[in-house]
Amino acid sequence: MIFNVMTLFPESFNDFLSTSIIGRSIKNDIIKVNLYNIRDYSLDKNKRVDDYVYGGGKGMLISVEPIYRCYKDILKDRTIKTIYLTPKGSILNNKRVKELASYNELIILCGHYEGIDERVLDLIEPEEISIGDFVLTGGELASMVLIDSVSRFIDGVLSNSESSEIESFNDDLLEYPQYTRPIEYMGLKVPDVLTSGNHQKIRDWRLQKSIEITKEKRPDLYKKFLTNKNMEV
Repeated sequence: MIFNVMTLFPESFNDFLSTSIIGRSIKNDIIKVNLYNIRDYSLDKNKRVDDYVYGGGKGMLISVEPIYRCYKDILKDRTIKTIYLTPKGSILNNKRVKELASYNELIILCGHYEGIDERVLDLIEPEEISIGDFVLTGGELASMVLIDSVSRFIDGVLSNSESSEIESFNDDLLEYPQYTRPIEYMGLKVPDVLTSGNHQKIRDWRLQKSIEITKEKRPDLYKKFLTNKNMEV
């Protein structure tokens, strides 16, 4: 999988791309992240990429030309799925993450300042995605969230092929509680079933706990779970 990121601040990705699962996956050539500095595509002698908003208003907008020139340079006469990270977009969820992982290559546009010239959207027609109902100072953090979540569904990224299948949001359930040594700490013990060696009982316990936690903490997901299982609320 190749992620092509259009950003004003490529340096903000340094730690993210060199550590943990993402860093290892890049080192092993499982994923690749190409960073494109939008400023490099500005025709202004000072590499300016923003300007005042027509009609008045606070802040500055990223101009259409440097973004579009950057986009065309990435494409090189190809067709690549393009995503613009914006609070106006559809909320990212696990189902969409899985779908995006099926692409061989993605282009991700990071906004900044007060946003981008609307004509960018008219020209490149990206899918607009939001990571939540809140505002960030720029799209860089959101793009890292997208890259991280999508990468987890790419073969070879996780060391255990089942890891992405037992985490929260699969089957519309939150993840069950997990424990490690010591078996008791400050009077709190690991549930007996987890040390019983009975794998069927452990699976049943984990499923029941996932259902209970989802019902308590995310009733919206719990209702989806019941609907998909044709059960009554």
